[in-house]
Parts: sequence; C-alpha cells; structure tokens
Amino acid sequence: MASKNHTDVPEKANGGADEHSEERCSVEEVALVVPETDDPSLPVMTFRAWFLGLITCTLLIFLNTFFTYRTQPLIISAILMQIAALPIGRFMAATLPRREYSLLGWRFSLNPGPFNIKEHVIITIFANSGVSYGGGDAYSIGAITVMKGYYKQNLSFLCALLIVLTTQILGYGWAGMLRRYLVDPVEMWWPSNLAQVSLFRALHEREVKTKGFTRMQFFLIAMAASFAYYALPGYLFPILTFFSWVCWAWPRSITAQQIGSGYHGLGVGAFTLDWAGICAYHGSPLVTPWSSILNVGIGFIMFIYIIVPLCYWKFDTFDARKFPIFSNQLFTRTGQSYDTTKILTPQYDLNVAAYDSYGKLYLSPLFALSIGSGFARFTATLTHVALFHGSDILKQSRSAMKNAKLDIHAKLMKSYKQVPQWWYLILLAGSIILSLVMSFVWKKDVQLPWWGMLFAFALAWIVTLPIGVIQATTNQQPGYDITAEFIIGYILPGKPIANLLFKIYGRISTVHALSFLSDLKLGHYMKIPPRCMYTAQLVGTFVAGTVNLAVAWWMLENIENICDVDAQHPDSPWTCPKYRVSFDASVIWGLIGPRRLFGPGGLYRNLVWLFLIGAVLPVPVWVLSKIFPEKKWILLINIPVIAYGFAGLPPATPTNIASWLITGTIFNYFVFRYHKRWWQRYNYVLSAALDAGTAFMGVLLFFALQNENRDLKWWGTALDHCPLAKCPTAPGIAVKGCPVFK
Repeated sequence: MASKNHTDVPEKANGGADEHSEERCSVEEVALVVPETDDPSLPVMTFRAWFLGLITCTLLIFLNTFFTYRTQPLIISAILMQIAALPIGRFMAATLPRREYSLLGWRFSLNPGPFNIKEHVIITIFANSGVSYGGGDAYSIGAITVMKGYYKQNLSFLCALLIVLTTQILGYGWAGMLRRYLVDPVEMWWPSNLAQVSLFRALHEREVKTKGFTRMQFFLIAMAASFAYYALPGYLFPILTFFSWVCWAWPRSITAQQIGSGYHGLGVGAFTLDWAGICAYHGSPLVTPWSSILNVGIGFIMFIYIIVPLCYWKFDTFDARKFPIFSNQLFTRTGQSYDTTKILTPQYDLNVAAYDSYGKLYLSPLFALSIGSGFARFTATLTHVALFHGSDILKQSRSAMKNAKLDIHAKLMKSYKQVPQWWYLILLAGSIILSLVMSFVWKKDVQLPWWGMLFAFALAWIVTLPIGVIQATTNQQPGYDITAEFIIGYILPGKPIANLLFKIYGRISTVHALSFLSDLKLGHYMKIPPRCMYTAQLVGTFVAGTVNLAVAWWMLENIENICDVDAQHPDSPWTCPKYRVSFDASVIWGLIGPRRLFGPGGLYRNLVWLFLIGAVLPVPVWVLSKIFPEKKWILLINIPVIAYGFAGLPPATPTNIASWLITGTIFNYFVFRYHKRWWQRYNYVLSAALDAGTAFMGVLLFFALQNENRDLKWWGTALDHCPLAKCPTAPGIAVKGCPVFK
C-alpha cells in the first residue's frame, strides 16, 4: 500500500467508499461520521486563518482564565470560537480585496476565495492551543496561583512565564515523538474529536433536503434552546445544578442529607439539569463510547454506593465520622479546618516543631479513598497497556509503520509533507534546558533541584504513551497526579513548592501532550497538512501561554483576597475551588509529606497497598481474554477506566458523575442501538450545540448581570439546601452550625 503513488490516493478516495470498502476505518463511529474524501487544493494558512486564529486563541484563554477563579467556574470550549469564526470568516471572504501581493518573492492574497473548512479547522487548532484536556487553561497556572495566592510567595513574572511555557512546549515535544503510536493507528480514534468533525460538516457541507432537519438546522435549534435554558441554572434557578430532593424530605436528619446531598454528600437521588454540571469533569457524555461509560459506571457504583458507606458508617475507617463524609478541606483531629499557616516557615518549608505541637492532618473519608484510587489507577494503567497493547506498540516501533495497514484517512494524509521528527526534538530539548536553567536561577522560589526536574521528565516520558492509549480509545484520561506527588513527597518532604513543580513537569506536561495529540488526530480526520498543524499549534501555544499568565497575574495582584475564603465577603465569587484542591495537595504531599500520612504509623498507610492491587487487577482480565477469545465483551473490561469512575472526587461531586453516566447511557447505548440513523446524523452535533449555547449564555450572564453584582436571592438560588450534609457524626465533635452528638 505504502508504495503507491501518493498523488493518486485522493482521486481514488474521492471515488467513494464503495470502491475501497476494505480501506474504511474499522471503528464504526469514525466510519459513520468522518468524511473519506479530501481536496488538497484548498488553501489552509491564509491571512483569514492567521487573523481569526490568533484572535480566538487570545479571547478563549482570556475568558477561561477569568472564569476559572470563580466559585462556579465556567469552562468555555473552543466550540464557541469555532462557531463565532464562521460568519466572520465568510464576511472577510466577501469584503477583503482579492488582488495578490508580493513580499520578498512570496506571493499571497488576503482573500484567496471562499472561506473553507480547512481554514476553519486551523482557526480551531489555534483556539485549542494552550488549553488542557478538560481544564480550560494551562494547568501550570494552578501552581502559579498556589504560590502567589495561597503561600503569598513573591514570585518573578519571568520565572512564572518560563514555568507556563516550558511545561506546554515539553508536552508538545512528547506529542511529536508519540504521533506514530497515538495518531496514525486506526485504533487510536480519539472519540471527543467526532463532535468537532460533525460540527465542521454541519457548518460547511450542503445537505440534500430530506425528511427532518439538516444538521445545520438541528444545530441552530439545539444551540438556541441550550442558550435560552441555561438562564435557569446559570442565574434564575441555580438549584437545578444540584437538585437534592432527599434533603427536603428529611430536613433535620444529618444521615439523610449526607446520603442525598448533591453538593456535600453521596448524591443518592440527586441530579443536575445543568449541562455545564454534567460535562464539568468528564467532558461531554455524548462523545464518550458506551463501553467506557459502562466501565466508569461500574467503578462509580462500587465506590460511592458500597465502599464509602461501609467505610463511614460501618467501620469508621480513618476516624471518618469526625469529619464531613465529602469535603476537599483539610482537618484537625477535632474536625476543625486545618490552618497551614501555623506550620509554615518563612521559606515555605515545614516547621516540624509547630506541626508536632499543632497536630496531625486529617482528610474527609471520601477524599482519602479517592487518593487511594489514584494509586490503583496509576499502576493499573501501566499493566493494562503493557498486556493489551504492548505487542502492537513494539511492532510499530520496529516497523516505523512502513508495512502497517493504513485506512483511508492515513492514505489521504500521505499526500502531504510530514513534519520531521527533529523539529519536535528541538522544542523538547529547548524546554528541558530552560527548565534546568530555571531550577538554578530561581532555586529558592521553585525548590525543585535540577535532578528533580530530570526525574520529572523521565516520569512523563514513561507514562504519556500508556495514558494516551487509554484516552485515545475510551475518551477518559487516567491521571497520575497523586502518584507524582507521592513520589517526590517521599524524596523531598517538607517542600510544597517543589511538589507543585514536580507535578506540573512530571504530570501536567503529559496532559498538554495528550491535548496536542488529540488536535493532531482532528487534523488527521480533516486532512490538514501536518506542517500547517505544527505551525498553528506552536504559535498558538506561545500566544495562549503568555495571555494565560498575564490575565492570572493581573487577577492575583488586583482582586482583593482572591482565593482567601476566610478573608472574603461571604458573597464573593472568587473562591478558586479548582486551585484550592491544588493547594491542599501541596500541603498533603509537599509540606507534610506522604511519609507522615502514608508511611509506617501513618493513619492512611494501608491505602499504599492499592498500588499493588491496581497492578494486579488487569492480569485476570487479560488471562480470561486469552482463554475465551470468542467472548469479545471481556476485552471491554478496562480496569483503569473503572478506577476512573471515582477520579476527580473532589472537586467533582457524585451528582456530576451520576448525571454524566445517565446522559451518556441514553444517547450512546439506547439511541445508538435503536435509532442509529438519528445518532449518526445528530448526536455529535447535539453535543456541540449544547456546549455552544451554554457557553454563550454563561458569558452573557456574567458580563450583563453577575459582574454588576445583580445576583438574585431567593430559595431557588441556594445550591443544594442540605446544610447538615457538612456535619460530622462522631460523639463530642463540635463544629459551627452542627449539632453535637453525645
């Protein structure tokens, strides 16, 4: 196959899928959604693409950075910019002059013709650059926020900029080296991209009028409905975000509210009618494969409805009843909030004498068990990928894909010049060198020595491929944040800033790498020349990273008491829940250190066994798949994804995940199975429309009403109505607002 004349491939593909059915993508969802044709003559890196790409990139990262500090953060996806760019691009095509210009022998036109789909894709790639998977902004901003907002560190802006850019460019380097394994193979299909592909087709392709709506009509109707509806959970009736009817039935029962609260409890019976709440932590359920939803659901039910209740009410594990059943706060042994300032030295190290005097740190039971699940998830990911994908990875390493079977999309991409590997290696080497220089120049600020940096790079290199395999096939990204923090916490105890930095270089560079790889697969599906992708991603990364830090820096310097809940007005929206978790992690793993919590004599020492359990659990599944190869359902059992069922708790709530599971089951099981034609035509378009309508209304509500402090105050604007869910139930524990048990 590879020896054929490349220029013949597009012509053959354009002949239709029937002639080359053997070349079709073997993944059914991709075959149903992604076009199997290409037009290499379409211009890509036009003036319009550059102009709109840089504008949308800047605007998107500005909005996401701004909103992420709020109590209810709003993550604006690139779909909003994707839609906004279309009418502007068409307006530019209608008004810009078409004459050609010459600059240093290079001839170009501001208006090479109609605004086309490939320009639109490149604009979206610009917008996506610098935005992490599910995060809305560069993850390294979390470290900067913790250093300045929580530890009150006097950090240099240049040092902060290096942290932001080097972590992203490092991820870009990993992405370039792993294209062969995570972009080219047919099986690595990156499900979340299908919503983008469907939206591009709906916006650009002319459909023959048939019974029912065209995809464009359906998109506009669904987006308008989503836009109008979000005024309810977003402003008028926020209780729809956490609808906890159990608390109304038993308003004086702590146990009932612990079980039924959607915000501070297990969320039994609670639900959310807020699309932003459904998608907040696991992404859109409409683009996640049913097998992945099922695995997540199994893990979620085991954890929330079996393990946590047993540990809390039956066994009182980790003195659980002294604390709320679900909280991301840190506690003293008497159930009070843990004041970390009492155990800090002026150099941001642990004051051991003060710690011994003040007392041990405690976690809520669900938070502690969620940390344990992170241990199991890390080792399960390595074992699962080694067993189920190891042989394929080795084959691809040996053959360099020369004799690998190519589907129609890979063959079409052979028409374009590829990006040499050394282009990526230069970026990788440059980011590593700058990171090492930073560890010497700002040694006191970053706390992480040069050998710690190298260790972080090695860890990222080891785990990016296996985690990428999981995400590319299931749309779930098993994290190893906890494992990275655990490792460096043992090596460098009492160094919270070093722990933060190790995490972003050892883990967050992987997050950025997977975000870049996902975009590369989108370019693969939409037949964007690889060198255009390289340019757009690289420029977009530099622009987005710089704007991201500039906005965050301004907010940290100018908003009074930002992230300081105790010092703020009670109605202040700047509580930073996302970054509070990062701060708590730096205290647990960096300041106090895993040895005191998880080592011999530590209260949570038995959770360390989950490293071993996670490593072993995929083995019997793999053995059964070999013994019973005819039973294909065994291959769908994915232990890392099952463990992902309780990932992100907190700040995610059980209600967020339960509603995600229900929505995904409806569309990707029942609708996909019984109404496949509707699913093929509208499912991913609906996902994009719901994202866009919610994002547009969220932006409008903030700037028109919430930014002017025009907030409503009535029964429907209070989240949850379950005040007792935050109360402990152990005898003698006195917490403000809670009854004391005798």
